[in-house]
Amino acid sequence: MDIEFGTDGWRTTVDEFTTPRIRAVGQAVADYLQETTTGGGPEFGEGDLAVAVGYDPREGSREAAEELARVLCANGVDAHLPERDTPTPVVAWTVTDRNLDGALQVTASHNPPAYNGIKFVPGDGAPALPEVTDRLAENLREPEPLDEAEWGSVEESDFLEPYFEHALEFAADATGRDAPGEGVDLSGVTVAHDAMHGSGRGVTDELLSRAGADVVRLRGERDPEFGGESPEPGADHLGELMDRVEGGDADLGVANDGDSDRIGVVTPDRGYVSPNWLFAALYDYLLESEAPRASDSASGERSEPRAGDAIRTVSTTFLIDHVAEAHGQAVHETPVGFKWVGKAMADHDALVGGEESGGFGVRGHLRNKDGVMVALLVAAAHAEEPLDDRLDRIRDEHGDIVQDRVSVDCPDDRKAAVVDTLEDEIPDRVAGTEVDRVGTADGFKLLLADGSWLLVRPSGTEPKLRVYAEAGDRDRVEELLAAGRDIVEPLI
Repeated sequence: MDIEFGTDGWRTTVDEFTTPRIRAVGQAVADYLQETTTGGGPEFGEGDLAVAVGYDPREGSREAAEELARVLCANGVDAHLPERDTPTPVVAWTVTDRNLDGALQVTASHNPPAYNGIKFVPGDGAPALPEVTDRLAENLREPEPLDEAEWGSVEESDFLEPYFEHALEFAADATGRDAPGEGVDLSGVTVAHDAMHGSGRGVTDELLSRAGADVVRLRGERDPEFGGESPEPGADHLGELMDRVEGGDADLGVANDGDSDRIGVVTPDRGYVSPNWLFAALYDYLLESEAPRASDSASGERSEPRAGDAIRTVSTTFLIDHVAEAHGQAVHETPVGFKWVGKAMADHDALVGGEESGGFGVRGHLRNKDGVMVALLVAAAHAEEPLDDRLDRIRDEHGDIVQDRVSVDCPDDRKAAVVDTLEDEIPDRVAGTEVDRVGTADGFKLLLADGSWLLVRPSGTEPKLRVYAEAGDRDRVEELLAAGRDIVEPLI
């Protein structure tokens, strides 16, 4: 069966996203759960196992979800379907809230409308690790229904209202506003939300509104074609949002990708905020919120801090390390891919985990990317102190940091050989600066004596090598990227 589970599930073009392949994935998940799980879902049907089956607004996603539900049902697994297309993080959180055995989410996330796919979320709500997706790949086969008397049930229900209630309560606690009667208060703050026609429409904006914000809604209609472009919340796709915020129509702008697990943010002074800087601001805010709080006791004693480390991928800024050090915390580096971030969050009881592509998870909520919850937390941070001011403080304390990347074409069948060869070709100096040490968590990361770094790693989704660089200014980054290309290109 021609199905590959990559860094975040199976994605392919719509012409390859066929019913037989969809059904094979459903059967693989049913087999996997029956092999590894004792069952734990609520007993609304006859099955011992229960799974959420969500979907994004793409053409055919609802139908694919229904097909998956039928396959699961015929294998004795109860299936929970949402009433409408739903953000991936809401579906993942529903797994933990309802004590389900996992979830299937039909989505291609931020990919163009010509793609679709399926994500599998295990029972802990975190991304599936390779040992799980490898088992799924081994289990791919045509469905074999049980006798009808052994079938599970299919139930459609509201996933959103329980999530809204949880999100408001969680944000109040995470931001230090957890006393009786208190909560996140966005009164007086106008937030523009660009749903990019994705599953965050009527979700992120509704959550912000319930917290008291005035919300300006952009691209809030369902469009399976996403307006003809990729629903990716980067600067190139957020022109109207930036115009609205910079023009004074809103105090803050937030955007979500197609399945709302990622976030983009716009401020009046900076325009589009690099996800690296957004990560630093979010972590700084949460650490401040986790500082000792007043006790309800008569003694007036203060509680212990509930601070925590951060998890970042190898391609994410060292600015996170500087923020952590300033607060007496530590940072743990992982390979690229939120599955590794989620695992490390559990291993280190980390407060927050994130990556330079705009995906962030927060302790106590979900060890998975959630662009809906993070939008609320960022808006809460902005209500307390304008985000531009917080970013200025971080820059003044830790210095300016610029990061960028370029891609170098490399056939998939050459990637491993190039990386192997690169191990023997690491120079002693890059762009005139000595290489202090080399990290190998994911590709090769050359840490230079001046505090800058250069990373070369194979793309997990395209026939390319990625070359990243970080330094204190744009000119130095460009110099490092050029040096990185000069190192890699002769090896291909």
